[in-house]
Amino acid sequence: MTRGVWRRLGVLVAALGLLAAPAARAVPGGASIGSAGVWMTDAAGRVVILHGLNQVYKVAPYTPSAGGFSDDDAAFLAANGFNAMRLGVIWAAVEPRPGAYDDAYLASLSQTVQTLARHGIVSLLDFHQDLYNEEFQGEGAPAWATQDGGLLNPPLGFPGNYFANLAENHAWDAFWGSAPAPDGRGLQDHYVGAVAHVASYFRGVPSVAGYEVMNEPWPGTAWALCLNPLLGCPLFDATLSAFNAKAVSAVRAADSGHLIWTEPNVLFNQGMPTNVTAFGSGTGFAFHDYCGVQSLLGNNLSCPLQDALTFHNAATYSSSRRVPPLLTEFGATNDLSNLTEVENYADQNRMSWLEWAYTGNDKTSSSSSGQALVYDPSQPPVGANVNAAKLQVLARPYPQAVAGVPGAWSWANGVFALTYSTARADGVGSFGAGSETDISAPAVAFPHGYTVSVAGARVTSAPNAATLRLALLPGASTVTVSVRAN
Repeated sequence: MTRGVWRRLGVLVAALGLLAAPAARAVPGGASIGSAGVWMTDAAGRVVILHGLNQVYKVAPYTPSAGGFSDDDAAFLAANGFNAMRLGVIWAAVEPRPGAYDDAYLASLSQTVQTLARHGIVSLLDFHQDLYNEEFQGEGAPAWATQDGGLLNPPLGFPGNYFANLAENHAWDAFWGSAPAPDGRGLQDHYVGAVAHVASYFRGVPSVAGYEVMNEPWPGTAWALCLNPLLGCPLFDATLSAFNAKAVSAVRAADSGHLIWTEPNVLFNQGMPTNVTAFGSGTGFAFHDYCGVQSLLGNNLSCPLQDALTFHNAATYSSSRRVPPLLTEFGATNDLSNLTEVENYADQNRMSWLEWAYTGNDKTSSSSSGQALVYDPSQPPVGANVNAAKLQVLARPYPQAVAGVPGAWSWANGVFALTYSTARADGVGSFGAGSETDISAPAVAFPHGYTVSVAGARVTSAPNAATLRLALLPGASTVTVSVRAN
């Protein structure tokens, strides 16, 4: 994850357009989420919206359960309306020796995936890195895949090492150049093989929402060339696109049933477009949004502009390439106004999100204590162990599964509003009478219950249910619903 100094830079990255036009992709066997153009969909073809958090355990043994994440945490998330979790997968743990995969590690991750699934929560498996390797005060790559060139390695921490650590940037250059590993095989080939192995291991697991190829790719020594507000980073983005193409091909061969998510280079976070290639049907666009001024000055003054740019660029990319967008990181702060602002932008752009982070104690964060929703997952998520103010902001109503295509939704002043057409997202026909739409209505948002007004559908759930369920009326082409806090 990228938090801290470079978020403070306010870097602007411009774009070139690389168009890839996909067809609609229904949910294949073994997956709960597929895609149709810019939308994620379920097995019934309903549009799926995700709200959730991140859980990445960045020290050995790199498993969420080692940090104490367990069934009570999954139950807490579900009780508050969250339906997704981004789980960190660490290359060093997957492939501790060249070509040798540790399936005991994956079995531990699988247990967490299953725990979440029992509570109706899907898992996005994220190949996570920060600062490349522990040698540079981060995590991600195994030591055998870390080539520092014998260069200066000052302990500048996160994210200072990205900018000024010659040894780390040499390691990134070696990776992007696919330098030989100790066994003579290219570093990228090893990485892609590890991602494909994970995909093969989780093939057929329905609660997996897909695989994120790499968290926040860093350009290495080319990073300075990316600080161009007019041209952006076309040269490195071409390198990143070629790497992503290898990974997408390998994952598809290992598991054709789950979505594959790719990220732009990390400097996209600051509000300007990317040049990276999209790969069409069966893939999605994962992006992050962090406000540099909020990190630097502790206020939200210029964040609305920067965040609006980031969402605009993500929406433009998604719509032009016809792939679903997913905000896989934002937050890492106790600034509730900034959290609310980003959530509102996501609603306005009809996008899903996963906030950073469920817990704190993050060695590569400038806000280790300020980022947590639950401070210590080894303890029950109740009372003082929960950041109640943050929960109040994050646990907001949203449409989880829509029998049609959402037109707009919003949450403000105790009122949730949603409109949707009954047309199918794949463009083939419409949903019929009785087709159900599920809306998350957590008690945190509606402590005294709620009142529903709806046209085009009828309420089939119990009064004040945590999931408000609507069934289409015969002949309805549009549904409007308002949910008002009592």
